Amino acid sequence: MSEPTYVDPRSGRDYPLEVSRWRGDDGAPLTVSALPGIGPDEIDPGVRSLWRYRAALPGDIREPVTLGEGCTPLVDQRWGDADVLFKLEWFSPTGSFKDRGTSVMMSYLAGQGIDRVIEDSSGNGGSSVSAYSARAGIQARILAPEGTSPAKVLQSRAYGAEVELVPGDREATSARALAESAETYYASHNWHPFFLQGTKTLAYELWEDLGFRAPDAVVTVAGAGSIVLGCDLGFSELLAAGHIPRLPRLLVAQPEACAPIVGAFHDQPVEFTPTIAEGTAIQRPIRLPEVVAAIRRSGGDLAAIPEAGIAGAVRRLASVGLYAEPTSATAAAAIEVFRARGQIRPGETTVVILTGSGLKATTRMAEVFDA
Repeated sequence: MSEPTYVDPRSGRDYPLEVSRWRGDDGAPLTVSALPGIGPDEIDPGVRSLWRYRAALPGDIREPVTLGEGCTPLVDQRWGDADVLFKLEWFSPTGSFKDRGTSVMMSYLAGQGIDRVIEDSSGNGGSSVSAYSARAGIQARILAPEGTSPAKVLQSRAYGAEVELVPGDREATSARALAESAETYYASHNWHPFFLQGTKTLAYELWEDLGFRAPDAVVTVAGAGSIVLGCDLGFSELLAAGHIPRLPRLLVAQPEACAPIVGAFHDQPVEFTPTIAEGTAIQRPIRLPEVVAAIRRSGGDLAAIPEAGIAGAVRRLASVGLYAEPTSATAAAAIEVFRARGQIRPGETTVVILTGSGLKATTRMAEVFDA
């Protein structure tokens, strides 16, 4: 198999992996060319982090920037008429699934000699990049919308990052970061191909968690869609290598207030209003066509969840000991929707990704529990 490269999936143009870049020359998002996948014998059992799947990652990363991310719990739960497994990604070092992608991205950038980065985020991505930048000795500048949860802003600053709150919504923050990327390397969790390579370890981990078999369905929330794309990458590699017989159905939830992926999937217009699920408030996902294609390829589906449904799921999760922030709880709110549609089926294995801890969104959590 040829050496991996950066690839523009829309034009087919490729670029050498040795030269660090976060997008194509024409501004298109990039991915890494298809990789062969790994089997059980290529997992390093002596490493208790996502780096046990190092053989599945591209590039020559000699010194991982790691805080022990990955190896998160998988907890069984009866939810209405469905038996599901909750994957508790908030056990990651900074409290969200973002650490998977950030660890691999920052490892690659540190190996490239990058010493200063900029990132835009509604909270979790920024705190993750801040932590791993501190770990790598890289200076981080984080741009966040002015309404970002104070706990997430504090977390980024605690790691030593420079944080600036940007007036306006998430889109305004992204535009500001793009403007500044001409001078500072853009370590974007939405743009950088190596972030998706880290996120794909979630698929490998679920496969190992389940005795080296894939779940029948994976339920997740999506803003930019990195979990969707990561699962598509990881499970597609396992499928191509002959380790699983089919792709799991990717069942994706977004808040009704900000559901551009739902709209694109069903070819329907959407309107945007504020949502308590702040991590999903992305009106124009960078990789929208690729996210829609991944969901279709898996035989999956999408659901738009009203604000009351999200708040109800936060309370319901807490009642069984799971303290999930509203963004994360959006996935749980969709379980019964997908069960009613026949996408979650009796006797099958369904995994629900809980992406972030309620401890990271205390203001939003107070809105839910004081209502």
